[in-house]
Amino acid sequence: MIHPALQRGFAVVLAACLMASCNAGKGTEPMPIAARPSVSIWSSSIDQSRKLTPAAPIELTLAGAAQAGEVVIDPTDQRQDVVGFGAAMTDASAHLFQNVLTGAERESLFSELFGKNGLGISFVRVPIGASDFSSEHYSLDDMPAGQTDPALTHFSMARAEKAQIPALKAARAVNPDITLMASPWSAPAWMKTSGSLIKGNLKPEHYGAYARYFVRYLDAMEAAGLPVRYVSLQNEPDFEPADYPGMRAGPAERAAMIGGHLGPALAARGRKVGILEWDHNWDKPEQPLAVLADPAARAHIEGVAWHCYGGNPDVMEQVKQAYPDKELFFTECSGGDWAPDWGGTLEWMTDSLIIKTVRAGGKGAILWNLALDQNKGPHLGGCANCRAVVSIDTRTRAVTRNVEYYVLGHVSRFVRPGARVLASSGGPEGLKFAAFRNPDGQMVLLAHNATKGDLPVSVKAGTSRFGLSMPAGEVTTFVWR
Repeated sequence: MIHPALQRGFAVVLAACLMASCNAGKGTEPMPIAARPSVSIWSSSIDQSRKLTPAAPIELTLAGAAQAGEVVIDPTDQRQDVVGFGAAMTDASAHLFQNVLTGAERESLFSELFGKNGLGISFVRVPIGASDFSSEHYSLDDMPAGQTDPALTHFSMARAEKAQIPALKAARAVNPDITLMASPWSAPAWMKTSGSLIKGNLKPEHYGAYARYFVRYLDAMEAAGLPVRYVSLQNEPDFEPADYPGMRAGPAERAAMIGGHLGPALAARGRKVGILEWDHNWDKPEQPLAVLADPAARAHIEGVAWHCYGGNPDVMEQVKQAYPDKELFFTECSGGDWAPDWGGTLEWMTDSLIIKTVRAGGKGAILWNLALDQNKGPHLGGCANCRAVVSIDTRTRAVTRNVEYYVLGHVSRFVRPGARVLASSGGPEGLKFAAFRNPDGQMVLLAHNATKGDLPVSVKAGTSRFGLSMPAGEVTTFVWR
C-alpha cells in the first residue's frame, strides 16, 4: 500500500494528465484553463498539518524578462548528475524488515520506500561488518585473540546473509536503480593496534590484507547481485568510540592506504568502484584536503563524503572548489531525541543536507538508519536516542513515518537517478532552493521558505513562469514539464 499522502498526489497528477489528453488536437479552440500547462505542488508545513501533501496545480505561463527577486532557472546550464537520495541499511534496519515484518508487510513498505510510485529511494549506504546499530560486534574475518589471518581464509559474509543481504536484494528488486555505498566501522581486530574492534589504528603491515578484505567484500556483494558503486576507507576516521566498532585513521595513514594499497587493488579488480575520502563531519575540512594533496592517493579518490555532526556545511563547497574534479556526497546524518521539533528538523535537514549539498556540487545524500524500533534500536553501544526514516514497533509491527521520511520524500520522490542539477539563482531573501531536470525532461524545484512569514515566490524557468505565496517554514517541491 502506498502512503495516503502519495496516493493523493498521484490522483492530482492523473487528473491533470487526463484533462490534457481529452483536449489534445483541438488547436483551433481556446485551451480550457484546466488543461493549460501546470505545475504540480507537494508541501510540508512546520506545524505538520501538511506532510508531503499535494495541492491544486498552478498555471504555467509564458515568461518574458526576469523580474527582480525572481528565482531564475536556466534549463540549458546543466551541472552535476544525480546519483540519488536515501538512507542506510544497517543491521538494525535489515533485522526489522526481515524478521519483524511479515512478507506482505515488507513488500508493501518496500514498495513505498523504494518504488518509483513511492519515495523512490535510490542511494543506500551499507556498513561493512558491524556498526553501533548491530546486535553484536563483528567483522568479516574474526579470529581468536593473538591469531591473525592475512590470507583471509576465515573471511565470511554469514552475518550479512542473515538479514542485510536479503533486505538489500528485496529493495533492489523493487528499484533496480539503487546505488550502494559501503563503509567499514573497523578493520578486523587482528589487523589493529588495539587488538579489538573498539579503538585502535590499522597496523601498516596489514595494509595489503585490508585492501584484499575490501576486494573480497565487493566480490561477495557482486555475487549476491548487489554491486557496490562507492566505498569509503573508514567511517568517521577521526573518532574512536568507546563502546562500538571504530578505528582512527589520520590523513597520512589514509593517503598511504589508498594510494599504495586500496586504490591499486580496486583498479586491478577491473570493476568501477569509487573511493570516497573522509566520510566524516564538516568540522575538519583540512583532513580530506591533506589526503587529496597526496598525488598517489588523489589518483584513486573519486570524491569526498561528509557527515553532519559537527562544523558548517559550507565547507563542502570549499573543498569542492579546491578539487573540482572530485565528486561530492553527503553520507550520514541522524535525527534524534536531541532534536524533537518536527518543523525545525524539517527545515534544517532540507537546507543543510539536501539543498546545500546539491548547490555545493553534490550528487546525492544519505541519511542514517532506514528503520529503527520503538526503543531506537536494536543497537549495541553508540547512539541510544537516534531516529530513523521510519520506526517499526516490534510489538504491533506498526510503521511510523518520521520527519526524515518527508525530508527525503521531497527530493527522492521526484528527482530520479541521472537527473541533472540546473543552474539557479535569484529569489527573494530567505528562500532556499535547488533545481533539477530529470532524464525524461521533467523539471523539479525543491524550495524552502526559511523566513518567519509568508513569502511571495516567482519562478522563471526558460520561457515559462509560475508564482505563489509560500507559508513560513514551508518546504515545497514543484514539478512541471
